[in-house]
Amino acid sequence: MDTALFRHRPFVLFFFARAVSSFAAQIAAVAVGWQVYALTHSAFDLGMVGLAQFLPVAGLTFFAGHAADRYDRRRVVQICQTVEGAVALFLAAGSLGGWLHVGEIFAAVAVFGAARAFESPAVAALLPGAVPEGLLQKGTAISSSAFQAATIVGPAFGGLLYALSPGVPYALMAVSWLVSGWLIGQLVLDKPVVAKEPPTLRALFAGVGFVRRNQAILGTISLDLFAVLLGGATALLPIYARDILHTGPWGLGLLRGAPALGAVVMTWAITRYPISRRVGMRMFQAVIVFGLATIVFALSRSMAVTLMALVIMGAADMVSVVIRLSLVQLATPDEMRGRVGAVNFLFINASNQLGEFESGMTAALFGAVPAAALGGIGTVLIALLWMKLFPRLRDVERLE
Repeated sequence: MDTALFRHRPFVLFFFARAVSSFAAQIAAVAVGWQVYALTHSAFDLGMVGLAQFLPVAGLTFFAGHAADRYDRRRVVQICQTVEGAVALFLAAGSLGGWLHVGEIFAAVAVFGAARAFESPAVAALLPGAVPEGLLQKGTAISSSAFQAATIVGPAFGGLLYALSPGVPYALMAVSWLVSGWLIGQLVLDKPVVAKEPPTLRALFAGVGFVRRNQAILGTISLDLFAVLLGGATALLPIYARDILHTGPWGLGLLRGAPALGAVVMTWAITRYPISRRVGMRMFQAVIVFGLATIVFALSRSMAVTLMALVIMGAADMVSVVIRLSLVQLATPDEMRGRVGAVNFLFINASNQLGEFESGMTAALFGAVPAAALGGIGTVLIALLWMKLFPRLRDVERLE
């Protein structure tokens, strides 16, 4: 780790706020997925969890990006995390009281999606102001490791708590989001956002035009869109845990955390040995490795092999994430970061939920194993195609 970053108070606050918030989100992924599948035993309903999160994101993302560029980004994040905490308390009360049904879970997940639509662009736009100049690649890698560390601890912890009582993990989520909001409130930036554009339609969709004009950014965002959309096999983990690997909530937590373990190891490697050349090609190679590991995951019947495949998927994905986020942040002026971050969130983060929906639908039609395997094959093919379609991205040499 770079000690200069952890001597910088704004980055320390940002890092721990993201870690705590991500911890809550990862507990939610395990608790909601297991509870829905336990109530319905339906791959279709697992896919609907992803769709319920995606629809509000699709409708609100551009408003959210504009809000991040016009208002205090810290306050935007705090409001969103307060809403998420309140919804988590609702889920805790319903689970403990025994009156929570699938319809209410879908409604709660939709509110989570709406809150994250506003939260994610604001958080992404805060990062460049929280790191010292010249350390953005390392700051991006380490801040991403906060998410990945939470993804290791959160699912395993959430699975254990769910086994004790379904309401307990939701209560812990609520506390975590409130703590994260408080940490964000303590963050002081040297350059606060000053709104320069009135809230017109042109300003609202300015991020789309910016991304369209920048072929390197368009290529990297769209590559991750299709890779995540096709490679969303983690949505099927409750099925793999329960029906293929024959384990319980604790085993599901281990499976959820395995990609994050690979990502943390890769973060350590990147902070010690930053990617200094052939950046574009490294990203394409990482996506191909991700697709191949997804195929191994799909075909495995062994817990050890499945965990290893997920670890490799997480490591490969971290390379892609660091390059993509660094390219986007370095190429975007600060007054546009919220709106460009919103486009990035819509393409990438929301495609996680749409990918879960696609995986659930494919699994309902063909079975979990063919669905995951087809997703891995599709990811490899997309990476090879994008190398031809976006030569400017393929030929990016350095992150400058």
